[in-house]
Amino acid sequence: MATAGAAIDFHFAEGLRERGLVGAYSLLLGVDQRMTAPEEVAGFVDGIVASVRERAVRDRIAADPVYAGFRELHKAFDVPTRKLLSAGATLIRDVEQRGDIPRIGPLVDVYNAVSLETRLALGAHDLATVAGGISVRLTTGAERYHPVGSTEPEPVRPGEYGYIDDGGDVICRLEVRQSEKTKVTATTRDLFLIVQGNAATPVHDVQTAHDRLVGSLQRFFGGEAVPLYRP
Repeated sequence: MATAGAAIDFHFAEGLRERGLVGAYSLLLGVDQRMTAPEEVAGFVDGIVASVRERAVRDRIAADPVYAGFRELHKAFDVPTRKLLSAGATLIRDVEQRGDIPRIGPLVDVYNAVSLETRLALGAHDLATVAGGISVRLTTGAERYHPVGSTEPEPVRPGEYGYIDDGGDVICRLEVRQSEKTKVTATTRDLFLIVQGNAATPVHDVQTAHDRLVGSLQRFFGGEAVPLYRP
């Protein structure tokens, strides 16, 4: 069940769980991205990338049951599976093709590394730019969505699941792509954290990945964790 956090109200539409979506969510308040030397953060990320690179093979995305679970989850919502890989599948593809994941900034690099390690879809959003509370629910098509890195907004497809703030902005489409509005920057202090799995990921694995993410971020950037929802 959902609980209200210290800074926002959070709602998870339980009907989504019946269709295969499982997630754990928290706030992390008061992080300081200057707290740890960049080379120490890079060393943590490098270690995870190296361990994954050693066992990465070309058919990993197709064969792995967790990545397959995200494809099945997308099919349940009539989402094209070839164009929209889960966050974890996109990262392992980067390792397979280029030997590394994109390096964006210390905090983003850490959560991407944990996503790569756990194969789940992880995300962090700047809470200062979120309007009101956040709901994980089906889209109606009336919401607004500006993908991160894009110069223009995109239409919202009705009937997908998304992470939507009270202002009607999609802050994450499915678990695939985040929004320009809530992207983490060098000045981000307060975070909304997503750890999402699917029907192929036991609840325990999702909870363990959530704790790994929160612990890793606190190790390097501090902050106070505020639980919002655990499956």
